[in-house]
Amino acid sequence: MASDPDPVFLITGASTGIGAATARQAAEAGYRLVLGARSQDKLAALAEELGGGERALALPCDVTEWEDQEALVTQALDAYGRIDVVFANAGFGAPRGFQESTPDHWKAMVLTNVYGAALTIRATMDALKESRGHLLITGSVAGRRALPGSLYSATKWAVTAMGEAARQELNDTGVRVTLIEPGMVDTPFFESRPSIEALQAEDIARAVMYAVQQPPHVDVNEMLIRPTAQPG
Repeated sequence: MASDPDPVFLITGASTGIGAATARQAAEAGYRLVLGARSQDKLAALAEELGGGERALALPCDVTEWEDQEALVTQALDAYGRIDVVFANAGFGAPRGFQESTPDHWKAMVLTNVYGAALTIRATMDALKESRGHLLITGSVAGRRALPGSLYSATKWAVTAMGEAARQELNDTGVRVTLIEPGMVDTPFFESRPSIEALQAEDIARAVMYAVQQPPHVDVNEMLIRPTAQPG
């Protein structure tokens, strides 16, 4: 077990977008990183950029597989001895319309966005209680208002409820819980570039780090972050 005192920040969906931007800012703040994703090439390059094995682990993780989530936590604890912050960030979207996309795509999205986030909470809860750490979950502005024909929006409504359910369960354990709710972000999440000046992944990463860096008695439960030009 490593004796390095630096805290440990675990991120799912870490290979691109908000996950990767948060990893970079967390590394700058002195955290050791545990990076989980399915895209191993990008993940390995990011871990190498952030210091390699002593500072950043790149671990394969399909968040819809319980065994992968258990292994992510086990390897994090074996390497670093602790987990202080968990960012359940893995997720993806689908076209609006209940006759759009495919049933298989829908199934994968629901499993990733909802079941996968729940598995991350389950897998990391004991370690977070031990460290009196911080759980963050990526929701969305789409989880605060229904969008026409959007099953994605329904998954993020589920995540909104999950964040509050986790906060209530973890109350009095010292673990803080934050729901991060981005509006339009210019990341690979979107197939085409946004028509307005969208947020950048780094903007959301700064919000994550703001919540994490508050004093232990301050729990920022929700952060809804829209581009200035986004109307709804």
